[in-house]
Amino acid sequence: MKVRAETRRLTAPLAGGESGTTVAVEPLLCGRFNAAPAFFEGATTLATARMLGIGTPRSRYWSVPVPAYLVHHPSAGPFLVDTGLHPSVSSKPAENLGRTIARFGRPSLDPGADLPAQLRARGIDPRSIRLVVMTHLHFDHSSAMAEFLGATFVLDEREWVAATTDSRPLLRGYRQAHYDYAFDYRTVSYGSSLVSSYSSFGRTLDLFGDGSVRLASTPGHSAGHQSLICHLHDRDLVIAGDAIYTVNQLDGGPEPPRPLDRHNWRRSLRELRLFRSQYPQAVILPGHDPAHWETIERRYE
Repeated sequence: MKVRAETRRLTAPLAGGESGTTVAVEPLLCGRFNAAPAFFEGATTLATARMLGIGTPRSRYWSVPVPAYLVHHPSAGPFLVDTGLHPSVSSKPAENLGRTIARFGRPSLDPGADLPAQLRARGIDPRSIRLVVMTHLHFDHSSAMAEFLGATFVLDEREWVAATTDSRPLLRGYRQAHYDYAFDYRTVSYGSSLVSSYSSFGRTLDLFGDGSVRLASTPGHSAGHQSLICHLHDRDLVIAGDAIYTVNQLDGGPEPPRPLDRHNWRRSLRELRLFRSQYPQAVILPGHDPAHWETIERRYE
C-alpha cells in the first residue's frame, strides 16, 4: 500500500509555552498484548525462535501493558504521547490490527479502557486534543490515531520515512492503515538548528520553547524513535517509549532480540543510563514492563 498522507517539518517551538512551566503526567493503560518474555529480553543465538514463543508455553507468556500518556501543560493545554489500542480492539481486534497481529499477539482491551474513553472520564473531550506526540509508529502505539483527527501529530522525520516506504511494513512493526490520513503531521529533524543537547541526551528539541517538555532522539528500536523528557515540579520524568522495553534493561539486563539498529539502540540506552546516574531522583518509564507497570504512580507532578 502507498501512503498518501503528507507532512510538514516543525520549524519552531509550538505555541503556548511560558517560562518556568512545569507539567503533570498521567500514564494510562490502553490495552495489553501477550508475548513470550524473549520478545522483550532475549538477545541470544536462539533469539528469533524464542521471540516467537517457540519452546515457551503460553502459561509463561507476559501480558504486557500498552501505555499512552496524558500530559497536562498549564498554558499549551493537555496533549497525548502515543494512542494505545483502538476502541474496536475490545470486540474485533483483527479489524484494526489485522489477523496476523490479532492471532499471535492476542491483544485485549477492556470496554471503556480505550484512550478516548479515559479522556472523557477525566472531563476531556477527545475532539479537543490538539497535539499528539508519537514516540514511533509501531502498531501498538499508532492503533488509535484515527480517534484524534483534529490533532497535530509530531514525530521524527526518519520514522515517517521508514514507516511509509518500507517494502515489508508488517515485519518492521508498522500497520500503515493507522496513519494514512490527512492529519496535520509535523516532523522533527534532529539535525536542525532547533536541536541542542540536554544533560546526557545528545539531540533534544524544546517542544514549547519553555523547557517543560523536550523531545529526545533515541533511535535504534526503530529508525526514528524518540523519547520525551517532561519537567515536573522538582524532577524530570522520561517517557522512554520502546527505547527500553523493561527497567531491567537499564540495569544491564538482557537486550531485546531484534531492534532495527542495535548500535543505535545501545547508544540510546547509554544516554538513558547516564541520565539516571546523574539524576537518580528522575522517573524513567519503560515501554512494556508488566511488573514495573504495577508500581507506577497514577499521576506525576
